[in-house]
Amino acid sequence: MRADVRARGGHRRRAPALHAHPDRRRAGPAAAVTAPGSGRAHRFRSARRVPAALTALALLGVAALFLYDLAAVRSGRPAMSWRHDLAHWLETATPADLSVQLTGGALALAGAVLLLLALTPGLRRILTMRTPGQDAAVRAGLGRKDAAQVLRDRTMEVSGVRSVRVKVGRSHVGVRATSHFRELDDVRADLDAVLAVGIEELGLAHPPRPRVRVRR
Repeated sequence: MRADVRARGGHRRRAPALHAHPDRRRAGPAAAVTAPGSGRAHRFRSARRVPAALTALALLGVAALFLYDLAAVRSGRPAMSWRHDLAHWLETATPADLSVQLTGGALALAGAVLLLLALTPGLRRILTMRTPGQDAAVRAGLGRKDAAQVLRDRTMEVSGVRSVRVKVGRSHVGVRATSHFRELDDVRADLDAVLAVGIEELGLAHPPRPRVRVRR
């Protein structure tokens, strides 16, 4: 959910968005933020709908082609020429042939990609937030860009800071600030203090560590 917040000067900016679990977006407002669990904060997992659909369509097409050819043979029709060619290739080819090696390498690569997609959580742009208690069943996430916007607004309030660039990762927050007055060490110390409070108030399950660089 996003909301427009009126800032100073009459301008509007979007407030940070909380992301519900992707598997519960269609289950209603209440189910979007509740999930059975032990209260531990786990990363959001992607449904991987596109790879799953492409894999299912490819397997369905191959199975349908073989089934059609077998049904044609059973009904007295000759088999398709590609099946004769495939049978001849499987009969004469050896593991030392380049075509066999290339085919095996392509299949192994495709299997490795599918296995990687199945094991990795995905949705890296969403940071998992802390749960209210050990027995709570609430899951929430904060987008990286939204977290960076919040921290940037905080750092711009530091005296002596002219411009700031903030990039939020899973383990680190990169901050590059430009100062036009005050000592750089003083500005960096104030930025460290502001970022420590800001990161804590984000309520992330695994708070990233800030990396601050200040220059003229």
